[in-house]
Parts: sequence; C-alpha cells; structure tokens
Amino acid sequence: MEIQQALRKSLPLSDTRDFDEAKKGFIAAPDYKQIQAEAGNVAWDMASYEWLLQDKEFDSIHPSLQRQAVLNMAYGLYEVVPDKIYQVRGFDLANISFIKGDTGWIIFDPLTAKETAAAALKFVNEQLGERPVVAVVYSHSHADHFGGARGVVTDEEIKAGKVQIIAPEGFMEHAVSENVYAGNAMNRRMFFQYGVLLPRSPFGHVDQSIGKNTAAGTTGLVPPTAYIKNDIEEMTVDGVRMIFQNTPGTEAPAEMNTYFPDLKTFWAAENITGTVHNIYTLRGALIRDALEWSKQINIALYKFGQEAEVMFASHSWPRWGNERIQEIMRSQRDIYANLNNEVLHLANQGVTINEIHNQYKPPKSLQEQWSAHSYHGSEQHNSRAVVNRYLGYWDGNPATLIPLSPRETGPLYIEMMGGADKILKKGQELYDKGEYLQASEILNKLVYGEPKNQKGKDLLADVFEQIGYQQESPSVRNSFLAAAFELRSGIPTGASPKTSGPDVIRAMSTSLWLDFLAIRLDSEKADGIHFIINLVTPDNDEKYAVELNNSTLTNIKGYLADKPDLTLTINRSDLEQVMMGAISMDEQIDAGKAKLEGDRKPIDQLKTMLTQFTPDFELMPGTKKGESEKVERNAFEQEPLAVTDGG
Repeated sequence: MEIQQALRKSLPLSDTRDFDEAKKGFIAAPDYKQIQAEAGNVAWDMASYEWLLQDKEFDSIHPSLQRQAVLNMAYGLYEVVPDKIYQVRGFDLANISFIKGDTGWIIFDPLTAKETAAAALKFVNEQLGERPVVAVVYSHSHADHFGGARGVVTDEEIKAGKVQIIAPEGFMEHAVSENVYAGNAMNRRMFFQYGVLLPRSPFGHVDQSIGKNTAAGTTGLVPPTAYIKNDIEEMTVDGVRMIFQNTPGTEAPAEMNTYFPDLKTFWAAENITGTVHNIYTLRGALIRDALEWSKQINIALYKFGQEAEVMFASHSWPRWGNERIQEIMRSQRDIYANLNNEVLHLANQGVTINEIHNQYKPPKSLQEQWSAHSYHGSEQHNSRAVVNRYLGYWDGNPATLIPLSPRETGPLYIEMMGGADKILKKGQELYDKGEYLQASEILNKLVYGEPKNQKGKDLLADVFEQIGYQQESPSVRNSFLAAAFELRSGIPTGASPKTSGPDVIRAMSTSLWLDFLAIRLDSEKADGIHFIINLVTPDNDEKYAVELNNSTLTNIKGYLADKPDLTLTINRSDLEQVMMGAISMDEQIDAGKAKLEGDRKPIDQLKTMLTQFTPDFELMPGTKKGESEKVERNAFEQEPLAVTDGG
C-alpha cells in the first residue's frame, strides 16, 4: 500500500489527455454488455469489469495499470473522422474499424471471434444505416485481428467478387506458423500471461493492457484475396485511397500500417498503441526486433506523420491534431530505440541477462509520457529479451552454462539453509518486511525441493500476490497471480483455452503439418526403426519424401525417394479432413481416398510413436493433481494451435 501511494505521487496523473481522446466521438453503446457464443457460452462480458468505474483507488492494482484499465472501458460506437471512419471498441481485445466507401464498409481488423465481429457490424448498421461490406483489411497475422472475419463476410460474397480481403505479404504463412511448433506449451503458458482463470476483481484480472480481454467465441481464418507486397503500395477500394506501409518484423512478422491521404488519417495497426508492447511475449514467441520496430515508426513519422491530422489503431484510442500525433509517434519511436540501444549500451559494459532487468530504466523524459509506459510489455522482460536476441540466454558465467534443474538444486538449498522450517520462518519475516522478491528467492527453492510442502506453497503464493499487485504490466501481474492460484489450489482440471478452428488447420501447409508430426515423435519408441514414405497430394500437385532415420522424422518438399518403403497418395483436401480430426487416416484408406503402394507397415508404426500433448503440465512444482487426462485424437490429427491474440 505504501508503494502504491508513492507511485500515485510520482506518476504524471495530471496529464488527462488520453481520457479526453478515449471519450471523443462517442455515438452510442448497445443496451447489452454480454455477447453469446454459438457454442452457448458467453463470448464477451464487458459487465464483469464495471467495478473499475467506481472512481475508487484500489491498493491491489498498480495505479498506472488501474488508469489504463479504466481507459480500456470504452464501449460502443465512436466516430474517428466525421462521416467517414468509425470504430467499435470494447467488443473484444482489439478494435474493429469501419471506413465508409462509395457503396459499402471497408472493415479493418474484424476481431477475434465471429460472434463479436457480427455484433459490431450489426450495431454499426443500426446506428449509421445498412451498408454492405465491400472489403476487409487484416493489419497483421495475430488472431485478434482476423479471427472474426466470418462474422462480417461469407465465402459466397468472396467467390462472387463482392468482397476483397487485403493483407500484408506473408500473412497466411505467419498467421498459422507462429503458433504451431510450440503450440501446446504456448497454450499452457497463456493461462499465466492472460490470467485465464483469475476472477475479474481488484485482486484478479483487471485488464489486458491493449483491451479488456480476449473473446471466447468462434475463431476462423478467411484467406486474403489480395496481398500488399511492396514496402509502400497504394490501392483504391470503393473510392477510398489507401497507402500501405509494410512493416515486417515489428509487432508481428507480417504487419502493415495504412495512410488515408485524402483524409490525412494514419492507421497505426498494432505498431503504435497506448502501451509499449512485447519484445518478448510471456506465452512464448520469437524475440522481436525493438530497433526495427523503432525504425518503421520513424518511416511512418516522416512519410505520413508530417501531415496526418488523425491517428487510430487496432487497440487503444485515436489521437487528433498533428502536434499530438507527432508527440505520440516520437515517444513510441524513442522508447523502442532506447530499449534496444540502452540495453546494448549496458550489455557492452558487462551487464548480463540476469542483471539487466534490475538496471535498465527509460530516461525520465519518457517515463513522464504515458505512451511510453510498458503495459503489454514490461521493462523487465523486454530488456532481457533484447539481451537474449543479441547475446542469447547465457550470462557468461560457466556456473550457469550447465545449470542443475531447480528440482535438483532445491533439496541442496533446503539442507544448507537448515531445513524447511527455517526457510519458512525467514520467508515469513521477509514477507512481513515487504521484501517480496527476496522472500520468493528462498521460498521458490523450498517449493522445488519439497513440492508437497503446502505451507511453503501457500507462503510463496502470498508473496507472488504482493509482487503481482505492484506490476504495471497486466501480463506480469497475471503471471504472478495465476501462479499463486495454482500453488494453493493445483492446476484446474478440464480448463483449456479456446483453440483455432478448421479454417486455420486448412491454411496449414503440408510441410508444417509434417514438421509437427516430427515434434510429436517419441524418439525412444522410434529407436532402431527406419523407413521412407513418399507422400503425394495430386490435387495441389505436391510431393514429399518423409524419412524416419536415427529416431528423427524429416521431410523434404518437391522430392520423391527412388526406393520408398511406402508411397501414400491422398488429395490434400482429403488429408485436411485427417488433419482436422474429422476422419482418421485408416478410414480414408478404407474409403479408397488414400492409396497405398508398397508396405503399409510404416504408417502403422508411425501411429504408435506419436505423443499426444496436453496443456496441463506443471509450471510450478507440486500443482498437478493427478495423471493427465487421456486425449482422444486420431493419430495424425493436428493438435490445437496456440492462441496468438494480443501478440
């Protein structure tokens, strides 16, 4: 409480311009706060956060985070550019934007779920008059920006040429590939980053920094009909002139900003929002390039920001007036550049990955600008990410090069510290003094050394809560609070995040599917077994040589082995049914849709070697209640992909 009170005095709370901008242009809000999913569950529940509007200070929430959480309570239809650009906010993690063309709506980023996107379109048409959707623009390859497309367009409209789907080059590849290889681990870690099981309260989930939460509806993927391939490319759709700026390697591997020159309006995608984003996202993803991110913002500043009078984005709220827009662009350009440059400045003086998060601080001028605060990211995990990107995870000390596992070091520490009782006593003493990080250091050793010591787990949970309450970043807050929850109660059974639907599986390349089969392979079961399978998919004219050798499964596209043990011929469309789990490979063989030439033994052997992953492994010791629930999937069915909402 003392820390929070001190923060209230130090933060630039007198700067309330964000609140004015978040309210500007409000037209109407619907008379409902919940949106139902087709499956019968609640896909979206804005009402569950209304306690934030009590005009009350909560000591269990970092005051800067509470401010951001209130800003993200915007709900309803907003006018961005008079009679031309509108946004629906508060229907999902992202904003859905509507640009009025000559005949219909051009939609930017149709949210995560079909249900929330459909509700937004219906509400816009009710308020502004019915107009057809003539185009959808995906700003980038994360699910909260394309997953709801089926709520605003149909396949029939696309086939008839009535609707264009526009995306940056590489969109389809990255929309699928980013969340496949480590998908099961990402989904498990998402429980911590997104606080999936936390109650929505001052002591639980309060916000997700770029929006309230992610919708739990039906996610799809409608393939683009047109790609933006050049660095800068102009296109006119339904009378609306748009200049696209491709920004690969920023917030997403495939992403683009858009400028509307006739409206002097800049769309910043998810590259410039009301927060410093993730250079490393805690659910897991490749480390991003903070310097490239800064450089792309700089290009936008000099190419479009010199004349733009409006800036809006796929999260947060718009900015108006050229001076304000340049201020925000510069602050975000500079914070990403400073993060990269100052971290490397310190690293080049010997500060390691295990020290950098305790030393890196942005300059005071940036600390005093709300747009340079790290809500989605955090200075701690982003600074470590920069070191990891350039130098890797090793700190240069040989003692950490081949570290023992925490479960091995725990008993040693307990013994050397004089036993569990002494650790508990010291841990409680540190907790009482408010020295929570020090308390977590020794209690974590205890919990790893004695996973069944519930007193130790409960006290560590108490410590984690206090650390969580102090975090400006909800991702970091949620991670500490979710760990506390599991330390006390164990991993809940039957809880699983929403997963990608058949559209995403259909969009997977055969190479990607084969790569993931290789990840699922149990190398011990494959020991001593060798075979070569030629896989042919005639309807898309693809061929693969798949080889099991040295307990490793490999594949190469465009080649067939001269002397395979088996040739499997199946149309890609029929293989997709296997990948989705709608039908087994054996059933396709029996139906004559999969033809075998040679020895079928390799297929039968491979089936027995594939592990079924489940997202219920321990992130904290002693939290698993029993054996993993048996997963009922066909052997060659593609497992659920990770959720990439929010980047």
